[in-house]
Amino acid sequence: MSPRVLPERPLPGHAVCLDLRTDAGADDLDAAVRAALDAPQPGGERRFLVLDDADRLVAHQLLYERLSSYGPAHIVCLAVGARGERNLSRSLTLRPPAAGVLWLFDTVEDGVPGEAVLRPLVEVLSTPEVFDAVLRALGEVVHGVAVPAVRVLEHDLTEEARARAWRQAVEGLTGQDVPAGAASAEQVPGALGLLLDDGVPRSLAGHRWLPPQGRAGARLAACDEAVGDAVEDHQRIRGAAGLLTGAGRTVDLPGDIERMTEELARFRTAVADAFGAAGGSRLTAEHRGVLRDRGIELPEMPREITRAGIVPALRDHTHGLIGQGLPLRSVAARLAALSARTAPVGSAARLARLDVICGPERLRRLGGRYPFTAGGSRPVALAVTGVLALLAGLWPVLGWVLGPAVGVLAAGLAHLMLRRRPNRSPDGRIDGGGATGAAPRLFGGLAGGLVGAGIGQFLGPPPWLGAVTLTVSLAAVVLLALRDWTRAVDDWWERADPEEARRILREIEALVVTTAVHDWLFAEVRHHCSAGAGAVARLLRGLARTADARGRAYERGPSYAPTEHEEALEETPSTGADGGTSSWSWEDWTDGAEEDVWSDMDEDPTPVRSSAPPTPFAPPTPSSPSAPGAVPSDGPSALPAPAWLERRYGDGGPLLVDTLVGDLVAGTLVILDRCWAGVERDPGAVAPAAYEQRIAELLDETRLRLERDVAASPPHRYDGLRDPGGLSALADRADRPDAARLTGVAADPVALLVLSDDDPGRTVTLCGPEHLRLLSHDPHAARHVRFVPEAMRSGAAGDDLWRGTTEDVVWTGAGRHAGILRLVPLRADVVHTVRAEEAGEA
Repeated sequence: MSPRVLPERPLPGHAVCLDLRTDAGADDLDAAVRAALDAPQPGGERRFLVLDDADRLVAHQLLYERLSSYGPAHIVCLAVGARGERNLSRSLTLRPPAAGVLWLFDTVEDGVPGEAVLRPLVEVLSTPEVFDAVLRALGEVVHGVAVPAVRVLEHDLTEEARARAWRQAVEGLTGQDVPAGAASAEQVPGALGLLLDDGVPRSLAGHRWLPPQGRAGARLAACDEAVGDAVEDHQRIRGAAGLLTGAGRTVDLPGDIERMTEELARFRTAVADAFGAAGGSRLTAEHRGVLRDRGIELPEMPREITRAGIVPALRDHTHGLIGQGLPLRSVAARLAALSARTAPVGSAARLARLDVICGPERLRRLGGRYPFTAGGSRPVALAVTGVLALLAGLWPVLGWVLGPAVGVLAAGLAHLMLRRRPNRSPDGRIDGGGATGAAPRLFGGLAGGLVGAGIGQFLGPPPWLGAVTLTVSLAAVVLLALRDWTRAVDDWWERADPEEARRILREIEALVVTTAVHDWLFAEVRHHCSAGAGAVARLLRGLARTADARGRAYERGPSYAPTEHEEALEETPSTGADGGTSSWSWEDWTDGAEEDVWSDMDEDPTPVRSSAPPTPFAPPTPSSPSAPGAVPSDGPSALPAPAWLERRYGDGGPLLVDTLVGDLVAGTLVILDRCWAGVERDPGAVAPAAYEQRIAELLDETRLRLERDVAASPPHRYDGLRDPGGLSALADRADRPDAARLTGVAADPVALLVLSDDDPGRTVTLCGPEHLRLLSHDPHAARHVRFVPEAMRSGAAGDDLWRGTTEDVVWTGAGRHAGILRLVPLRADVVHTVRAEEAGEA
């Protein structure tokens, strides 16, 4: 068999090719047929393209029967005949409508080896649309046997463009290592957002976390009551009643503050005890009992979040990031940040925050003793009191008594402030000290009163004026005293700031709620989310490393030195338990189209492997063009082109790299789709090796398509994928660009060829001149198959370029070849059908 004629690996959906042209024993032919039967074909369709020697079709009768033995099968046989052959014998199995024969009389041109003629013809005929059209056309000619006349245009990339596009596509898939950054609730689905902020689910908004009958709740109520008493006493003492009535003697503000500080310290101790006693990665009944004993009542799990909803949310988040065009390493970095952010740290870690809110230093400041100061500046108080006493002393004769009396009144009120200062308890047990400026007022009043009396005695003002000045002086002294008292009490209250205890209580209560929700109620959910996100992040990094290594393997030169990781990848066997060779297929992970991916949580994520023995359809060997490390010049395009094949090379279109990245990303999504069941079951047990092998095979398949048919679309089967918010737009490659924007080669010559009239001179008949007399000369007997890649009519030119296309044009999913196959029937006496004959080799 000629490995240079058959494709190293069949493209998904194409006909299975096998070559029976061999002198080897029957065992090798049997193995080739078994491998062809084992090769997967989509949708239950079974197409076989067989290369055989024209004189051995009857001898291989049983082999053809075996190809049809497992249900309906379609066979197109390329019978290669020698120059001297003038008749063709075939068995009943190769009759229409299920089979047909193309007889090639001469496959050797001057300077062109036979494989250079057969290889592109096999690639064209293995395309399912062309295969079906040729088989239908053969059913319309005499005996179902014809000689092909061909004209084909081949569109491809230059090797430099292919290498450049491949390198950029792999880099676009994997990306560069980036720092993890920070995860925020706005960037993740709602179920995960609850784990990233300190908020409380709406369903728990009315829950009483610290019931009053509990230990912590009782401390909270006592402290809040003490703060309320202190606020009430401050309001009672701050006005005239606090200075001039008995209210000031009954108020015990220092006692209220001392009690408040003690209750706050007890509340803090109760909360700290609860934080240290409960913990772990899962809330149990025992933990609930421990917290209940310490006065904290936990509700049931809120309906907004469940453990079962974490992995679907992670899946949606991961696919959403990929849908934004982020490479694998960037997605892994964000998932790592999410894992770090949601990792449970335990309630004991909240003790540091509790110390910041209500540490010993803050408690000492709340319980501190602050001095009470009133009266303002002493020189000012002396001067003001002296002026007021001077006015009172202007009354003649009486001024000698009234002027100094005003000074005594001012000093007395200042002394009363000192006696009833708010930082002193009634029993004197607590006293913060103070100063009210009584002495300056006394000295200023006495001096001013005597000076005023002297002035009044000298000037002799009328008595009514003295009465007025006395009234003004007395009123001013009292009002100024009340003002100084109120200001001093408020200033002392602000410095002591007992109301800060209420703010501390609210902060501690909020910390308790946050701890109860995120460290106790959500402990298991947070652990599951952190472990799941971390497992997927590690898996994505492993996929990126594997993709980088696999992608670089195609760029190897003579001096390439593989890394240890690449060597390990290459040494990893890709064979099944029975020695069969694994071949990646887009349908491997979607063979249960009717099953949901979550239906079987016990399914092991092991790769699906074929049980077939090594065959021509096996993954490429290092000597083949599609294998990592192969030299591109060894590929089929390096063979000389036959006369009927025109090769046109492009430097790559503007959308080539983006399309390749999209194909790789879509395939990666299919690979990732089955990892979520393992993440749900046990994130730590997710084995990356199977998925890394899958992505290596995906890169091999994508590279194979890049080398053999860059414009072809991958199969459109993503049955295993869910559709969270438009993800199908990324997985569905229906919007794939046209061939011109992928290869950089215009489709105009193809349109000119396909839309031309049926001119036999435009095609090359694959036979020698001596065989022309064997062909039918009926001009209406020949059948034409015009085939054009679907990708060529979806471009910018669109309908304008293909206007006037006849209905018999076959639009193919492949995007490399376009042209005309003209099937010329043979004369009726040339083909013989053998109904019964012993097959000597089968």
